[in-house]
Parts: sequence; structure tokens; C-alpha cells
Amino acid sequence: MYPFIHIGPVTLGTYGLMVAVAMLTAYFVLRADFRRREMAVDAETIIGVTGLVGLAGARIYSLLETPKAFFADPWPMLFSKMGFTWFGAVITGAIALALLSRRYRVPFLLMLDCVAPAVAIGYGVGRIGCLISGDGDYGTPTSLPWGMSFPNGIVPTTQRVHPTPIYEFLGAMVIFWVLWKIGEGAIAGRRAPGRIAAYYFILTGIARFFVEFIRLNPRTIYGLTNAQAVSIVSVIAGIVMLIALRSAPPLPPKEKVPAKA
Repeated sequence: MYPFIHIGPVTLGTYGLMVAVAMLTAYFVLRADFRRREMAVDAETIIGVTGLVGLAGARIYSLLETPKAFFADPWPMLFSKMGFTWFGAVITGAIALALLSRRYRVPFLLMLDCVAPAVAIGYGVGRIGCLISGDGDYGTPTSLPWGMSFPNGIVPTTQRVHPTPIYEFLGAMVIFWVLWKIGEGAIAGRRAPGRIAAYYFILTGIARFFVEFIRLNPRTIYGLTNAQAVSIVSVIAGIVMLIALRSAPPLPPKEKVPAKA
């Protein structure tokens, strides 16, 4: 594993580099989605703002998962290079996206639909950063032939463990493909917005719920990890959205979705 890359006097964290690659990948996907919908929205602004706000949210959420440890000695944890929680990024990123949707005069549910495939693929690429850096997001010990050890990782282990970042990467690629195909049908059929976002919440919640069974995260709620509890909420939210959208009227034929910068 290569937690850091040294270029002369400069040291770069591989996790941070992969986060940058993830945001760049998400940008290209989001730009393609805006173009196929003929929406005049700046993908650069959406990815830049929601990405930065999401990173801050991921950090804050991670710290609040262990409040006693954080408030006992906050500064080392606050400026640590580890500790980012995906669901924190989703929450704060959604708040930023709601404000941006108002700025561009795009319905919030439609903006969520556009962003969902980009978020899915960005998450998968970002997980490769966890793998390369060996930041402790790996799973429990395993004897399977693809088990990996991380002796030089940020959180080292010499045991062969489940490479859960790879599992999550593969799952994210499948989710991205499903959402993109659903988007094609939604655009062609002028379906009411919100369904793609709903399927994102459901599929991402299911994927994270099951991978947590072989992750090292502590069990805190009825034998479940915090991530599993949030995953259940995510799945329920997606199902409720789908039920609510059953009676939603479709978009008018040939309607273009304008957006004002």
C-alpha cells in the first residue's frame, strides 16, 4: 500500500489524490447528464460546492460518532488525516444542493436525479483511495484467495482481510450503471423527477448495509453499526419517495428544463 507519494520535498496523500480524481470523475458524469437533459447548469459549480461542503460534513459526522473521545482531546482528531464518513457527506451535500437548485431555478428532486449517478461513481472511485492508503476501511480477516494485507497502510495489518473498498467500488459501478439507465428511461418518458434519487437511496443503503457485516466498525445499535442504521433509514426514505411519486404527474412533453445562472 502507498499512503503517501513523495515528490522531492512534497508529500501527497494518496487518499486525497483519489478524492480529487473522484470529484473529477463525478464532474464529467454530471456534465454529461446535464447535456442529455439540455439543462444550462454549471457542473463545475455543483461538484465544487457540494464536494467541499460534503467533505466538511463527512469530517464532522465522523467526529460526532465518538463524541466522548472527540471532546476529551479534540485537536488531534480535528486535524487528523483520517476519519471521513460518507453519510455525513450526503447530508451536508444535499443541503448545499438544495441551495444551489434554488440558485439555478431547478426543482430540487430533478437536481437530485441529475446528481445521483455522479455521486455513485464518485463514491466508488473514492473508495480506491481507501484501498491504496490502507486507512482502516478494510474488512474482517478472511482466507479467501483475494484477501489482502495492509502492512504499510495508515492503519496497518499483516492479516489477510476482506478488501471491502474493492467490494464497494464494484457495487458503486453497478449502482451508477443502473441509475444512468433509469435516467435514460425517465428522460424519454418525461417521468416526474425523484425516482432516480429514490433508487440511489435504496441501492446505496442496501449495498452499505451488507458490506458492514464484514467491516471493522463497532456495533452500537441493536447489534448494528451506525452505518447500517443510517442505511436502513436510506432504504426506507427511498421506498417512501417511490410510493409518493406514483401519483406525481409526468413532465409535459417536449418541455425543456431551463436553468438560470
